[in-house]
Amino acid sequence: MLTFPQIDPVAFSFGPLQVRWYGLMYLFGFIAAWLLGRRRAKATGAFTEKDFDDLLTWGLFGVIIGARIGYVFFYDLEAYLEDPLEIFQLQHGGMSFHGGLLGVILGMWVCAFRKGIPLFQVMDFMAPLVPPGLFFGRLGNFINGELWGRVTDSPLGMVFPGAGYLPRHPSQLYEALLEGILLFCILWIFSAKPRPRYAVSGLFLLGYGVFRFLVEFFREPDAHLGLVAFDIFSRGQLLCLPMVAGGLLLLWLAYGRRQTRAA
Repeated sequence: MLTFPQIDPVAFSFGPLQVRWYGLMYLFGFIAAWLLGRRRAKATGAFTEKDFDDLLTWGLFGVIIGARIGYVFFYDLEAYLEDPLEIFQLQHGGMSFHGGLLGVILGMWVCAFRKGIPLFQVMDFMAPLVPPGLFFGRLGNFINGELWGRVTDSPLGMVFPGAGYLPRHPSQLYEALLEGILLFCILWIFSAKPRPRYAVSGLFLLGYGVFRFLVEFFREPDAHLGLVAFDIFSRGQLLCLPMVAGGLLLLWLAYGRRQTRAA
């Protein structure tokens, strides 16, 4: 059994001001996307540095607003209807990747429309920059000791504070490795060569959807929701199904439609 490292969620303080690791992880994800995006823009010539900075700014606002609104609607709408002001209490937690993705897409659409750029030219460029943020975000979840996994007798089991005395899967680290590191490597290598439009976005949706769907079997479902379909599948898994379908559709638009026309 592994030992939970008991990292203080507060990284450092300035008087009454506390800077938490979870917030720093968002900052690290943004910095990683900025550095990788500038390198990618220079290598591909797809965007100027100014255009990329605009895209990233819109994406940052989109992910924060979308992740919060997505959590409200997807995971706990009834509670927030009872106390609407709680929506603005971000320090209490509650962010949804699927909502953040929708927010990013909306932000990219607005920016692309203003600049007269096709949406999927933007999305294909930005997709490989997302996984590093997912990696840091899951590390933040792990440091906070939240979103832990299901009870296990595996040697990888870990006792999390606040989760009882039984060892659980460190599912946050599983997600960090799959959705963060592995998905980044796949997308970065795949996008290193010119690909037809929709292909990189499609691979991102498919890859994330499959990885998240699998990890959810090891992750403890939200206590107030439980398993929501057939006593097997979680809310997160159901939200991944449209991503997988959308990824397959985009890959077909990128590759399969050409073959269909040629035949």
